[in-house]
Amino acid sequence: MDLYLIRHTSVAVPKGVCYGQTDVPLRDTFVEESRPIADLLPDDLQMAYTSPLSRCIRLASRLPVPDVILDDRLKELNFGEWEMQPWNEIDRDQLNAWMERYVDAHPPGGENYRELERRVLSFLKYIQRTSARRVAVVTHAGPIRALVAHAIGLPLINSFNLRISPGSVTRLYIRPNDAELVYLNGTGV
Repeated sequence: MDLYLIRHTSVAVPKGVCYGQTDVPLRDTFVEESRPIADLLPDDLQMAYTSPLSRCIRLASRLPVPDVILDDRLKELNFGEWEMQPWNEIDRDQLNAWMERYVDAHPPGGENYRELERRVLSFLKYIQRTSARRVAVVTHAGPIRALVAHAIGLPLINSFNLRISPGSVTRLYIRPNDAELVYLNGTGV
């Protein structure tokens, strides 16, 4: 199965603001940023799945596929009480404690990275049971990192070494007992 993992384009949120699952708008440069994505995708995509957040739906609606399916499991990390707060205004002690153990620690009222991983792996198992062989997945940096880390055996804590830029496409070819990763646009380690 070929998965084309596509991160939404740039958001219209001030730099330094935590916005995980908040439904934020895209920048005015959306059309310009989204144009190159189509050139990186095969002509024979069978379907697309997308996070239900508008920043992903808007991009998914531009893809050359017959069906786009919304899936809550593709949402970004839920930062709970930190959503839409400037990072530099979040309680330092809480933030530092979370940063030291973000894989297993929760932001207040939010989820940890391992919970996000369970969500996206549940999604992965689901689509692997379908007959589709070329699938676009429009989502966020957190889910893409978790999927890639799982596929290549990278410890989850090291997945933040993967740079997943807005508007980037990462091709993940999954075979029954192996996976191959190809960075197509704006991503890298």
